[in-house]
Amino acid sequence: MAQFYSPKRRVTTRQNSPVLTLTVDNLDPFGQGVAHHNGKAIFVPGVLPGEQAEVQLTEEKNKFAKGRLKRLLSRSPQRVEPRCPHFGVCGGCQQQHADESLQQQSKAAALVRMIARETGVTPQQEPVIAGPQYGYRRRARLGLLWQPKQQRLVMGFRQAASSDLVPVTQCPVLHPELEQLLTPLRACLSALQVARRLGHVELVLADNGPVLVLRHLDALKEDDRQALQAFARTKNVTIYLAPDSDSLEKLCGETPYYQVDGLRLDFSPRDFIQVNDHVNQQMVAQALEWLSIQPNDRVLDLFCGMGNFTLPLARRAAAVVGIEGVATLVANGQYNAHKNRLNNASFFHENLEEDVEQQPWAAQGFDKVMLDPARAGAAGVMSHIVKLAPKRVVYVSCNPTTLARDSKVLLSAGYRLARVRMLDMFPHTGHLESMALFINGSAPEVAAK
Repeated sequence: MAQFYSPKRRVTTRQNSPVLTLTVDNLDPFGQGVAHHNGKAIFVPGVLPGEQAEVQLTEEKNKFAKGRLKRLLSRSPQRVEPRCPHFGVCGGCQQQHADESLQQQSKAAALVRMIARETGVTPQQEPVIAGPQYGYRRRARLGLLWQPKQQRLVMGFRQAASSDLVPVTQCPVLHPELEQLLTPLRACLSALQVARRLGHVELVLADNGPVLVLRHLDALKEDDRQALQAFARTKNVTIYLAPDSDSLEKLCGETPYYQVDGLRLDFSPRDFIQVNDHVNQQMVAQALEWLSIQPNDRVLDLFCGMGNFTLPLARRAAAVVGIEGVATLVANGQYNAHKNRLNNASFFHENLEEDVEQQPWAAQGFDKVMLDPARAGAAGVMSHIVKLAPKRVVYVSCNPTTLARDSKVLLSAGYRLARVRMLDMFPHTGHLESMALFINGSAPEVAAK
């Protein structure tokens, strides 16, 4: 559940900071080059393994330092030309200068190293679950800022290491149907009477077309509503209006939906859905295979969202129970189970960071467990999973650190880490997502595919 950008504090170069000639050894999980000097690791964005560079130190700690690339002295054969004209300024992507194989290999190796260091178990590297490197994002949020001196509306993403907006006319990682909206959308929004009082715009690509959510700080006049409706008709876009963070009004268009495992899931444009549809389809299929669902199985799906895994599981199991902390996602899960005629799927709205032992689902028994927590992991529920003693557990993670931490609870209870695969959910970024299979006791491993 990663965001498109992550603004950071500006780093200023120290006056008279030294310039070193360094050779980068490898990449860290975030795509920064890692070199060593006098026994200290030095992290340098923009430099690839095997490349030599002049680096100016920007920050120095006891055990590591950070540097800025001044001049590249040699080039790696795995260096490629970034496709995006905004790369290096926009904060959305950090690794477009590295080829696909290097990005995936470095992330997969970092995942294995982290799990091995934290658990003592070194998982076997398996093929990465991946999709297209460009045109993969079906969701993005763009900032809007009126510049009074220039009398223009800026629409774009946050600058790297800053909260400033970078005006964008292209974004190659966006799905082409969304990317082609960027220029005409900015023109449409610029012409609105409320252009000076806009907050941001979200773009989502549903299976039935693009969706636009406009955050406006002042009420829209009728002329502006008509202008947006005309844009929607021309571009075949569904438009929602958001006067505040809690309200959502559908101005025009159809209810968005996406499909997974042959099921249709209706959603609100503010609901969480996986950004990368190609990887999501493979991820769900892999989870179903690893769990090896039998017709009599009862399955628990923790942090279930609106049923991305729950509903496919319900097609195969006797019963599936989904637990989610966001009420609107629970409601949509229940609605979609009904629409897909899956009467064996039930949902509970519960906070899994609280005392789960007192929650109504906790007294039930389950044969298999699926969980897909946020970056904070699943510390509050791991001990209860052990108490349930399921035969198999599949853990989907967007943070290898919390995956490693939570894995130790299962390993210490006698589970074995049978499979680990990296998910290349966000190519060209430092996000590292993965999935792991844990098997209870001496149960046989599923065959690799």
